[in-house]
Amino acid sequence: MNTWRDKEEFKQRVLEWAGRLGVRVHSLAVRRMRNKWASCSTAGNLNFNAELLSMSKKISDYVIVHELLHFSVPNHGPLWKSLMRAHLGDYEAEEAKLNRIGNKKPM
Repeated sequence: MNTWRDKEEFKQRVLEWAGRLGVRVHSLAVRRMRNKWASCSTAGNLNFNAELLSMSKKISDYVIVHELLHFSVPNHGPLWKSLMRAHLGDYEAEEAKLNRIGNKKPM
């Protein structure tokens, strides 16, 4: 299946990526968000837009990895881009798809 069965499956994927990236997640929520696809805090709190549940898993992986990398790299500079590419390959393609889907602000 190319989309998520439910929030729990999505959350499990977030935790899988967190383990791969060595990120400790304090709290994890999937909820309605008006202006963003996701957000994170320095305390380890992650929020993901519930609209992601109906999108492809590749787009969701882009959003998940994007947020988790911000725990170690707070900006979108060369290091962050290099890590995105190392973990997802051509992440820019998924970023472009997400930008075409909605008018949410970048994460």
